[in-house]
Amino acid sequence: MIALSVLIIEFTPAHVLYTGPMLVATPALAAVAMGPKGTLAAVALAVAVSVTTATYNGAWGSQQVYTNFLALFLVSLASLATSSTVRRRREDELDQVRRIAVAAQEAVLRPVPVRLGPLRMAGMYLAAEMGAQIGGDLYEAVQTRYGVRVIVGDVRGKGLPAVRAAAAVLGAFREAAHYEDELVGVINRCEAALLRDAAVPGVIDPEALVEGFVTALVAQVPDGPVVEVVNRGHPPPLLLSGGTVRALMPACPLPPLGLAEFVTGPPGAADSYSFVPGDRLLFYTDGVIEARDGGNGFFALPEAMEAAQAAPEAPDFLNRLHRELLRHTGHRLADDAAMFLVDR
Repeated sequence: MIALSVLIIEFTPAHVLYTGPMLVATPALAAVAMGPKGTLAAVALAVAVSVTTATYNGAWGSQQVYTNFLALFLVSLASLATSSTVRRRREDELDQVRRIAVAAQEAVLRPVPVRLGPLRMAGMYLAAEMGAQIGGDLYEAVQTRYGVRVIVGDVRGKGLPAVRAAAAVLGAFREAAHYEDELVGVINRCEAALLRDAAVPGVIDPEALVEGFVTALVAQVPDGPVVEVVNRGHPPPLLLSGGTVRALMPACPLPPLGLAEFVTGPPGAADSYSFVPGDRLLFYTDGVIEARDGGNGFFALPEAMEAAQAAPEAPDFLNRLHRELLRHTGHRLADDAAMFLVDR
């Protein structure tokens, strides 16, 4: 904009105005908002405009022109140095924020154990925003006297309120999983913790308090060849068995956590499904199945699982799904996504 203004002034009768200081200020202004490359481009533009206007006005040889070039040279050097310093400082601050985000993520989502009892596991969290590390997706697995118990969930909403809700649910699960005899009791304890957290004044903003909820499911893998699941409004897990994939649909659909007023009748019991050696069970959040390609088509997760089943290890299997998901979306996720794989 400054260069254009100078050209207009110099190529019109208004060229009697002295435009040198305007061009000299261009690199300094660029250094504030742009990186070293942008500042260097601004310097090149200012030099080009100065040469053009000096030639057009026949001003070469005058002291004023050479004074302007000297000032432009000195300001450009200072601007490039300032721009480099500011960029390094911003990168250091961003690195620090990322380290804090990683620490927060590990506090909320602990690393998945490679093996618990007869099960091998792997987990993956994919953030929609570049550089983000934490969000409202959650998963956990613990070894208990009842067998291995797993929770997977997705908090409605974004930002710190979603992280607080995820932490409340995970904290309740880690405690209740060891003491509640039934899975229904475990997930009810998680809902109670979520409601207690939401009831604390100032913890959650009013809009999130009214509209917030958590889709979640808890699963239990005992010693027998079965898996038991209680699903509260979450996408059903997918079972890869015998080369084919099927969804473990709940017998009686239930609303998400935080919407207990919509539960009618007795709490019921967990659904039981066959889960034999060699089977793979994938838990995931809706950010996976709702991921879209350029043609607005959803990600075909069952087909991707069947295509990736040759991977012998759980982490390799998840990595294949990850690559296929990113290929489908063109490396642009619209929502956070989490996947948790259990191999018997």
